[in-house]
Amino acid sequence: MPLLLRSCARIAGAVRARLVRRTSVEAQTNAPIRHRYVLALAASIVLAFRVPLANAGETPSGFANASVPGNTALRGDARERLDVVIWYPAPVTTAVHPVELGPPDAPYFSEGEGAKDAPIASKPAHMPFVVVSHGTGGSAMDLAWLCAGLAARGYIVAAVDHPGNNALERPTVAGTSLYWLRADDLSRVIDGVLAMPRFGPRIDRARIGAAGESLGGYTVLEIAGARTDDRLLNPYCAQHPDTPVCTGKASPAIPDLRAKAHALAAADAEYRAAVSADMNSHRDPRVKAVFSIEPAEGPEIIRGSLATIRIPIAFVAGFGDQVLPVTDNVIPDALAIPNAQLTLLPKPVGHYTFLIDCTAAGVRAFPAICRDAGPARIAVHQATLKLAATFFARALPAAP
Repeated sequence: MPLLLRSCARIAGAVRARLVRRTSVEAQTNAPIRHRYVLALAASIVLAFRVPLANAGETPSGFANASVPGNTALRGDARERLDVVIWYPAPVTTAVHPVELGPPDAPYFSEGEGAKDAPIASKPAHMPFVVVSHGTGGSAMDLAWLCAGLAARGYIVAAVDHPGNNALERPTVAGTSLYWLRADDLSRVIDGVLAMPRFGPRIDRARIGAAGESLGGYTVLEIAGARTDDRLLNPYCAQHPDTPVCTGKASPAIPDLRAKAHALAAADAEYRAAVSADMNSHRDPRVKAVFSIEPAEGPEIIRGSLATIRIPIAFVAGFGDQVLPVTDNVIPDALAIPNAQLTLLPKPVGHYTFLIDCTAAGVRAFPAICRDAGPARIAVHQATLKLAATFFARALPAAP
């Protein structure tokens, strides 16, 4: 059997059964799910090397680079601007090309297709809008497979580079440690894109959602109403000292991040004030639904704030995540939110599986995040894209 078929068959076989009462979550955590489901994905595993345009109703995806006003100076970007990549449906005759990241002659990452600066499709007149948040040290293109896939299904999608915490610039202590401010970035992106003559008039303002991965998965929970208490990490790390978030391996770009954050708080009054505001709400009522992939910061989220969330929330994560263990992050989050949907994929689906696929050059340059690159990773992306598209179609329905 070819490698692609073997990889996908292994994933599909592991999730074939629909788990209703006693789920695999209960089996591994001894925690009752209480009327929630782990959805079977066997029918969602697609044997494909790219985001295809084969499904009825899909169109080519266009994308454009833009920037919007933002509160970024404290986190190291004096421009007070947020860089975004906006994806959208393009006319059916649009020629698309593979999305590639890295050196032009040997890109590190490639997945999905799009047409840069293509015209926007003329119909429908108004489209749903989704803002997207990347993980720590990532970029707006990390989830290009999700953005392009949603755009092909009729969404306008805007992914942001979070200041001081992205792959395109030097990370800063403030940008990496003041992670609750990322939700405000998404609100500023909504403001900015709605104000753009090209996109604003085409957006259905009653149908706005958010999606994110890792620290971005946490970010979209914040915009839904979750609140943070940074001090909660101390007792968690006392009990789990070897987890990556406690050892610092979860933020490798800034060694000794917490020590440097404490030193900055002692020296910088503006940063100190931002730290003291960690428990503030960043809820944006314009956001009506959230799709969170392997969310971070589970131990630091105030449990009671999750119980107050009243918009549809869907989670996806992998049991093989060794960076953000599901028992400490996504599972407690899902249990605390009323009517949350939780999909857990079996091992070896792990933390980096959800990032854009790697080329052979990428595997050589970034072996830690590219070890599962290829058909198995893309199969998971296809399944996750199908889940996201189904979720947003139900949570953000068009007006009758």
